[in-house]
Amino acid sequence: MMWNKRELQRKIEEWLQEDVGFGDVTTMSTIPESEQGVGILYAKEAGIVAGLPIAEQVFATVDSTLVFEAKVEEGARVEVGQQIAEVSGSVRSILSGERLALNLMQRLSGIATKTSEYATAVAGTKARVVDTRKTTPGLRALEKYAVRVGGGYNHRFALYDAVMIKDNHIKGAGGIAQAVAAARAVIPHTMTVEVEAESFEQVQEALEAGADTIMLDNMSLDQMVEAVQFINGRAVVEASGGVSLETIGDIAKTGVDIISVGALTHSVKAFDISLDLNTRKR
Repeated sequence: MMWNKRELQRKIEEWLQEDVGFGDVTTMSTIPESEQGVGILYAKEAGIVAGLPIAEQVFATVDSTLVFEAKVEEGARVEVGQQIAEVSGSVRSILSGERLALNLMQRLSGIATKTSEYATAVAGTKARVVDTRKTTPGLRALEKYAVRVGGGYNHRFALYDAVMIKDNHIKGAGGIAQAVAAARAVIPHTMTVEVEAESFEQVQEALEAGADTIMLDNMSLDQMVEAVQFINGRAVVEASGGVSLETIGDIAKTGVDIISVGALTHSVKAFDISLDLNTRKR
């Protein structure tokens, strides 16, 4: 897992406050306090399941007496109608936690499913599919976790854990060489430096400046092949921009090491999961 459990607990409490507030008035007014039941979570489409431990923590936060049981492994591929998990105990508690648990699982499972499609498209090449910082505010750790569940890899987590020199940094610093030198002067030796290159000339400059990774930004396939051959293993090569399921296979064949895909997180479709309730009065 890639998140801090205490931090996630704090967020879950905030999210429940947003959704439940002073109480689930519909559930409290229609369901007897003594009502017990089982909520069955099942898939309404085929794909990769992600977020089971998060859903379990949501229900535990609502009511510590609820019992959550996963019916598949995290990261498993499921088919339409397949049972994913069940949660048993107070019906009031199950219904109060249902929406938040489903919202999170649907989002994360959608990301994992999409990532799996991209990872499959580059199978047989050395290219890794990685995410970007184009994530939902407040959900970055969970969304990047879902990428890994789906078979992808993570780029830098945030602005603080790696140097990525892009076009505006280059303009502000007065050039690639100046930007790289300025960064090297202040960062620890353990931190990497990546440079975005929009042309072959910038690839040359980035390599001469000592970049650890060179990002080929919106280049054609022929330009990528030329850049990969020129770099020749002296830096990690990343391809970015205009990447889709239709194009990623050909991009991978150019020999790049990394392909970053913003679509894994910024515009993914939620995976359809539902909860059906079976009650047992006591």
